[in-house]
Amino acid sequence: MNNPHPSFDEIYMDLATNLAFKSHCVKQKVGAVLAKDTRIISLGYNGPPAGTHNCDEEWPETGCERDRKGSCYLALHAEANAILYATKNKVDLDHSTLYVTLSPCLPCARIILSVGIKTVFYLNSYAAYKGIDLDEGVEFLKKFGVKVVPFKEHYRTIQPV
Repeated sequence: MNNPHPSFDEIYMDLATNLAFKSHCVKQKVGAVLAKDTRIISLGYNGPPAGTHNCDEEWPETGCERDRKGSCYLALHAEANAILYATKNKVDLDHSTLYVTLSPCLPCARIILSVGIKTVFYLNSYAAYKGIDLDEGVEFLKKFGVKVVPFKEHYRTIQPV
């Protein structure tokens, strides 16, 4: 018989998925949850830094400007926002777990490794989203001992009773 109670992993990925809806990005909405010892320690979603422009309000058709590599000029990634909020509030991230709806890019992977996150669950592939052949961030994290788990294998839609 299946366990009717969702796991913490499922709950946190559901929360990350719902947080993505808070994003003001018109290109891709991403959510992130940081947890440690079955407790949420930080949340984040992709978007511009506080005090700048919300892309969906300022540029609803096109989104914000692009940099020379074609990336959003203003956007902070969901996992970076969650990490920045935690560190700003002096939260210890060592041995924490990240749940994110899009696998980390290489720059975010470097930050994840540097702050001591030990496990990353992701729902969708950054490489597939960008149309590239390799999830560089995922490979980087694996190379340096961070456990990286594609969550689709474990994910179930939670049905309220």
